[in-house]
Amino acid sequence: MHPTSTVSNPAGAYDRALRYARDKHLPPTAPCPCPTSLWPPENVRLLERYCAWLIAGGAAEEPTRRIYLPVAGHVLGLNPVPHPEINLAGDFEQVMAYVQAKGVGRHWLKACRNGLEKFRRFLRIERGLGEVSKITPFDVAKYTQGFPAWLVSELERYQRIQQRHWRTARLDLNLRGFWNKHGKIWRFLCLQRSVQRLADLKRPFILDYIDFSLKSGLSIATVNTQVHLLHGFLLFLQEEGYTIPQSLLRIPSLKIPDSLPKYLTDEQVGKLRQTLIDNLEAAQNPHLRRLAKLDLATFYLLWQAGMRLGEVEELRLEDLDLGGQRLSVRNGKGLKDRTVYLTGTALFALQEYLAVRGEGSGDHVFLYRNAPLSKDLIRSRLKAQGVRIGVKVYPHRLRHTCASQLLNAGCRITSIQAFLGHKKLNTTMIYARAYDQTVADDYFTAMSRVEQRMEIAPLQNPVENANQEYEVVKEQENPQLAIWLERLALPELCQEERLEIVDQLKHALSLTLNRQNAPPVMVIATL
Repeated sequence: MHPTSTVSNPAGAYDRALRYARDKHLPPTAPCPCPTSLWPPENVRLLERYCAWLIAGGAAEEPTRRIYLPVAGHVLGLNPVPHPEINLAGDFEQVMAYVQAKGVGRHWLKACRNGLEKFRRFLRIERGLGEVSKITPFDVAKYTQGFPAWLVSELERYQRIQQRHWRTARLDLNLRGFWNKHGKIWRFLCLQRSVQRLADLKRPFILDYIDFSLKSGLSIATVNTQVHLLHGFLLFLQEEGYTIPQSLLRIPSLKIPDSLPKYLTDEQVGKLRQTLIDNLEAAQNPHLRRLAKLDLATFYLLWQAGMRLGEVEELRLEDLDLGGQRLSVRNGKGLKDRTVYLTGTALFALQEYLAVRGEGSGDHVFLYRNAPLSKDLIRSRLKAQGVRIGVKVYPHRLRHTCASQLLNAGCRITSIQAFLGHKKLNTTMIYARAYDQTVADDYFTAMSRVEQRMEIAPLQNPVENANQEYEVVKEQENPQLAIWLERLALPELCQEERLEIVDQLKHALSLTLNRQNAPPVMVIATL
């Protein structure tokens, strides 16, 4: 498979690859692919459509001309019959036998195998057969070894009921999660505490499992989730007529820290956005430009539209209303539908991506190599961009950022709740605890009155004085102090963070000024 010079003429490119093929190790009796002049005309047209499909879907030119085009040509060259008659199993294996007979290395064999799978997938789509299901058969026995038969039967019934609330796109993932989580706690109870009948289950056994899990390194949130799942299953058994002692249903959750959502600052979002724009401007070929446009479009949907990662991945073309600058999220978390609005910037980024989207086997908006995005693609690419600029970023953090920015810009909390699709207002109120500009304004106004009542004279212009001290720090070439002052100027810092930085600045500046026999800096004391 000698590299061809271009894929603009697929038939000519394949014939050239045949002429330069490395066949010196090929046995004399081995079958050889025939040139395109001996193919049925429809096969030549099929090869042209395949190359156009690859390039439009984002495949790079190099693997297309070196692997995908020659491998597809071998399928058609070894089977010079109209392509609808080509068998997608046996006829494809002829190509692997031919490549192996040439004595190529294992890496090239693997590349050819991948190329065959891509061409097979294209032919399935051409024939209207759709994608091959990637869902592997689920083996319940793998998760229930050592469980009594009644328990397995009731868990299966409970799983079928819970399945009604699962999104179709997450069915396989939720199925494995259900059995993995329930299996862990029941495996401990059945194998470590010899629970074979429901009457054998005692409250101390569940408390033992909590201690065992914590010692194993599981987080408090994970342990609480598993105990909550057990509670739900016991309630189900109670409704089915089983006798469940109330002591088993009254196990309290472990207290966990009331943590705040992590969001990016405006400066961090700006740096991330600029990096994505720079990637687009620096892209040297269609493949890289398409990837850069995909990155930018998904970034805006995660940030400005506040969408969850799964919602972006499952977005369909029919859900878009570009004229109305909005889209519909179908079967979101909790199987809820909602409307998401798009800014002009987000709309433009989405339109730019759709122009190079290419064709896929379905109507998913976002495709990678003609297939719907995998669940890790957006996450890994976004994380990589964050590493480049020194910002820890992941998809859900952009959703937190969207909520925080809307709140601080004066958007009503009930509107944010509807926009994000929160079932309970308390969920949205978490962002108000993280940082609320109204609360901050009220605090500084009230504290100013307190200082006036106490006759504490404030500085005339604390911001200007802070800038002057920043210049002093720069002259002293102390980078750590400069960093502290830059952070102190950020409006989104909470009061607790400000006070912590102030304490650090007081200590550092006092040491510096003592060495210079200078008076203390009043601006730090008044912040």
